[in-house]
Amino acid sequence: MAACDSSAPSTLSPAGPAARQITGLWWLLFWISAVVSVVVFVLLGRAVLRGRRAGERVNTRSGNRFVLIMGVALPVLVLAGVYVVGLRDMRALQHDGEPAAYTVEVVGHKWWWEVRYPDDGAVTANEIHIPAGEPVDLELTTEDVNHSLWVPELAPKVDLIAGRTNTLRLEADEPGEYRGQCAEFCGLQHANMAFIVVAHPPEEFRSWLANESEPAPEPDTQPAAEGLEVLESSSCATCHTVRGTEAGGTLGPDLTHLAGRRYLGAGAVPNNPGHLAGWISDAQSIKPGNEMPPQPLPSEDLQALLAYLETLE
Repeated sequence: MAACDSSAPSTLSPAGPAARQITGLWWLLFWISAVVSVVVFVLLGRAVLRGRRAGERVNTRSGNRFVLIMGVALPVLVLAGVYVVGLRDMRALQHDGEPAAYTVEVVGHKWWWEVRYPDDGAVTANEIHIPAGEPVDLELTTEDVNHSLWVPELAPKVDLIAGRTNTLRLEADEPGEYRGQCAEFCGLQHANMAFIVVAHPPEEFRSWLANESEPAPEPDTQPAAEGLEVLESSSCATCHTVRGTEAGGTLGPDLTHLAGRRYLGAGAVPNNPGHLAGWISDAQSIKPGNEMPPQPLPSEDLQALLAYLETLE
């Protein structure tokens, strides 16, 4: 029932040009199916109610004509029309020759999304930020198994296939947040491999991108400075990168601007100090099967690390 909730993302609530193409095709198929169903049930009801009178002779010639028209000619015309419309929509989704305002690299991992802005050096995770009203190309790859990226309100789903790069054009009509999901079964936490697309007003997006391109700020309090020491001396630095520090791991998400993200663990829990402490201590209790092992830090080290991570905006 959760999928039927009014807040769930739906292709039938398009918020971008690609989604509108898909929605139009869906409604075309729906109304064709509805008309066909009504005709079939009316004819079936008529046949049942009328029946065959005793001694009545069947006119096979008119019956054959009806079958040829309604059962052969009309379906061929309808299917041919749907095929032509489908080809038109597929061509419209390809955007041949139309340049994108930005190119974003999205890499699928088990079970999270790495998001890179190669022209600016920004790296984030589980959030794709775009300027509203401007086309953005996503270059999709995977580091492990196959995944599939789908934002129902903005675009069709496109697979992330090992060994190749696929491209998806995203464009949002208005600023807002649009939920996305992995749409290809990829293992234990497939259902919890979510992300959000954040569409900003163009100037706000450029400010966000400029901030994300910067290295982590220097700690400005004693607890935060101690937290940086904990980060650099613990296993955190082995798996995660914080640009501007000695932490340069590549197994997990880049944490340079962690505090500005809305969720942890690809939508598993909201990003706040309590959930962050729980994630660091035992991420397996929140998202079983993910690749982050428990971190049994002393309480004072954990609090210092939290103080530092909260500065990474």
